Amino acid sequence: MIIKNKLDKAFGPVGSSSGMFMIIGGFVATYYSFIGLILVILGAFVGFTSTSTTLDTDNRRVKFSNNLFGIIPTGKWISIIAGMSLALKKSHIGYRTYSRSNRTLDTHIHDIRIVLLDIRKKQIPQIAKFNSKDSAKIELEKYRKLLNLNV
Repeated sequence: MIIKNKLDKAFGPVGSSSGMFMIIGGFVATYYSFIGLILVILGAFVGFTSTSTTLDTDNRRVKFSNNLFGIIPTGKWISIIAGMSLALKKSHIGYRTYSRSNRTLDTHIHDIRIVLLDIRKKQIPQIAKFNSKDSAKIELEKYRKLLNLNV
C-alpha cells in the first residue's frame, strides 16, 4: 500500500501567495508580450513547490521528496530495516518576510510530526504532520503496525 503525506510549502505561506500573484501578473503580461510566460513559470514554481513523504508499506521503504511545481517528485527511497523506530517530535517553523518599509511579518507554525529514526536514533525523514498530539498518537500506532517498527 502506498501512503502519501503532504508536509509543507517549500517557500512558506508568503512565498506561496507571492507565487500565485506572479502567475496572475504573468498571464496579464503575456497579453502584451510573451516574456510574461517566464513570470508564469517562475510563479508556478514558487507557488506550488512543496515537500511530501511517500510510504511503501509492501516493500518497506520511505521517500522524502520535494515536489517541483507541485507534481514532479524528487528524492530517493530509503529502505526500512530492523532496528529503526518511529517517534513523535514537536515542530516549530518560523517564516520572516520584510516589506518594502522594513516592517517584518513573522509567521510561526507549530505542529507534531512523526519521524523515522535509524539504528543510532538519528532522525532520517519526517513521515507525517498533525495539529494535535492525540491524532498524531493514533497515526503513530497505525504506522507502527503497518511498518512493523518500535516506537
